[in-house]
Amino acid sequence: MAHPKSADSKNSIKTLNFYLTTEQPCSYLPGRRASSVIVDPRAPITTQMYSALIDYGFRRNAEHVYRPHCQSCASCISVRIPASEFMPSRSQKRTWRRNEDIEVREVAMAYQEEHFELYHRYLSGRHSGGGMDNMNPEQYMDFIMLSGLDNTRLYEFRLDDKLLAVAVVDHLPQGLSAVYTFFDPQHEARSLGTHAILWQIHEARRLGLTWVYLGYWIRECRKMSYKNRFRPAEIYRNNQWLRIDA
Repeated sequence: MAHPKSADSKNSIKTLNFYLTTEQPCSYLPGRRASSVIVDPRAPITTQMYSALIDYGFRRNAEHVYRPHCQSCASCISVRIPASEFMPSRSQKRTWRRNEDIEVREVAMAYQEEHFELYHRYLSGRHSGGGMDNMNPEQYMDFIMLSGLDNTRLYEFRLDDKLLAVAVVDHLPQGLSAVYTFFDPQHEARSLGTHAILWQIHEARRLGLTWVYLGYWIRECRKMSYKNRFRPAEIYRNNQWLRIDA
């Protein structure tokens, strides 16, 4: 069931221009070509606008809002979790208990050297060779923090004073959107990526919000397999949200 949108939200996105990008090599599936529908980069995107766009399967990368639109592939599937109905698996329950000693703190949306160093350790340990390894602080700030939205928040996950993970989260009227999470690869046994999503589901419930948006899932991409383990879920296909229970 789609979240009902106000007339103002729907009307606001009718004023936007959309463009189709040229094809380029796919970042996720070798040998595939990818293109996207993007919102006019010159248009100021408000939180209200983005909350409407995300329910049409769009996603943001920094300040750019896009939706995959590939000629010969439909593998990118937008996923969202109904927070109040979520039922953790046995493995997810163990992950939650394993991380009960972690404290989550909201911090200012500002550059911190400690975060930048953790980000580089995460990329080196989990996404080496992915083209983002050599980001400088300015590029990191653009990627992580530049959104144009007025309700993007930064959360630290700490064990005592040790920084284990950082999550960037968009707060929208209908839910939370998991923008990006990076964590210490030396603590693999804690399943920190999964724990960050579980925390966001818990936080959405606490705030009385309906959804947690996980972005795109690709069946053939092993690094995205974790998104398939949260149930129930909804996926956006053929211009509608479809329920998945099992």
